[in-house]
Amino acid sequence: MLTMTRPIIETTDISKMYQMGTEQIHALRSVSIAINKGEYVAFMGPSGSGKSTLMNIVGCLDTPTGGRYVLNGSDVSHMSDNQLAEVRNKEIGFVFQTFNLLPRATSLDNVALPLIYAGYSKSDRQEKAMQALRSVGLDTRAKHRPNELSGGQRQRVAIARALVNDPSIILADEPTGNLDTKTSYEIMDLFEALYEKGNTIIMVTHEDDIAHYAHRIVRLRDGLVESDMVNEDIATHHHLNG
Repeated sequence: MLTMTRPIIETTDISKMYQMGTEQIHALRSVSIAINKGEYVAFMGPSGSGKSTLMNIVGCLDTPTGGRYVLNGSDVSHMSDNQLAEVRNKEIGFVFQTFNLLPRATSLDNVALPLIYAGYSKSDRQEKAMQALRSVGLDTRAKHRPNELSGGQRQRVAIARALVNDPSIILADEPTGNLDTKTSYEIMDLFEALYEKGNTIIMVTHEDDIAHYAHRIVRLRDGLVESDMVNEDIATHHHLNG
């Protein structure tokens, strides 16, 4: 029974220190957070607050200097780069501000890319990639290359690529940073729909209006958690609808 309630992400007193010349930079001082499966959380904070460092550790792009990080039951705090890469490929779907798509590849091939590392056959890759494109409403653009798509459509392709491996968590770093306001809100509506389907979403942003789409907001300052609150606006809106 206990395994059911175990958080999918659990950090205990994690810290991260960098050496810059003779100076020691404390990017994270002591951060403990637990995130359950199916949550939608925003990490917020000004530049230098530690939110990007925390995202890199949660996303297994980096390991903490101190403390413990358990992702989906595995302690990843002291893993080697190769082990981390394996966990990343299996557990995490990334969405970046810059889309990071291969310019010469079609939408379908861009989305199918993570499946090559996972060892799927070509027909399975295409089928799964098509499913993921359908889930972001872009199945009609499967054969288009990035330069034939709008910014919002490119970000949808990137989101489909993040979904294709059925990751434990979707990690979105300033996902609307390169989009105009109207397109930003469309992309946030898409994240809401993915959350409704049961995906666990962590978003990193410094923009209040974007953070307010999340259902829980963790604010960081100077490498510490300043506050960790349920987003009441969303919560009440959701209870009204059902």
